[in-house]
Amino acid sequence: MAAKDEWSISCRDLAGRRRDLTVFVSSDRVVIVAPPGEAAVLAPLDVGRLRAALRDAVVSVATPVGEE
Repeated sequence: MAAKDEWSISCRDLAGRRRDLTVFVSSDRVVIVAPPGEAAVLAPLDVGRLRAALRDAVVSVATPVGEE
């Protein structure tokens, strides 16, 4: 997996500890990995980062290999 196909978004769990959401591309799918066993609490700016990461991942999935 190329580094450009993975994004990390800062968040906090319900106890306020720093965590990360990870978005990556696997074949023709977009995968979101949340903190294990936790809920992700996002600040408004981090929601924007998640949105941007999801948009970039979808574009990456939709772009055939070799057309980048």
